[in-house]
Amino acid sequence: MENGDIRNAGIQVSDIVQSLRGHDAGASFFVVAADDIFVSLADGKTRKLEKPKRKKRKHVALVSRRDTNLTEKLRNGDRVTNAELRRALTEFRDSSAITATEAVANGEEGGM
Repeated sequence: MENGDIRNAGIQVSDIVQSLRGHDAGASFFVVAADDIFVSLADGKTRKLEKPKRKKRKHVALVSRRDTNLTEKLRNGDRVTNAELRRALTEFRDSSAITATEAVANGEEGGM
């Protein structure tokens, strides 16, 4: 197993991942479907649920695994809207930005 395979082996439906390769590198997405080699990604804006982006697992990195109403709906195969995806990703980005800002303010910034 390659190094990237170990890192991405645990990715499952409803996880938030970041694209590592391609024109969308750095963008965050929800995993809406997954198999052994590929994941299908949607963010509700550039990649909608109706036409998710198919990407190899080695080209994405797990960013977050949360237990919310939306993640339960994705796991159960219930109906999810693009607006729900957009809202959840925005909340995730905002909470991540706040956490990073607090870490810097508390002197927990990474480095030497």
